[in-house]
Amino acid sequence: MKIDQSLDVKGLVCPIPVLKTKQFISKMESGQVLEISATDPASKEDIPAWANRVGHEIIEIKEENNHLKFILRKK
Repeated sequence: MKIDQSLDVKGLVCPIPVLKTKQFISKMESGQVLEISATDPASKEDIPAWANRVGHEIIEIKEENNHLKFILRKK
């Protein structure tokens, strides 16, 4: 899968990862894929909840050694 953009929000805590993601994805084209790297445990629920609410597709969520990776497709 081709990743069009990457966003690093590691070290930031709720609600900043969601706010940064919202701001970043707003500049992307519909259908583009965004990879988000986060460390805040709340992001595991917050980013998917936000994405579902606004209609972005969650392609993948991975968790490894306190590091979260989300792959979203912009609606």
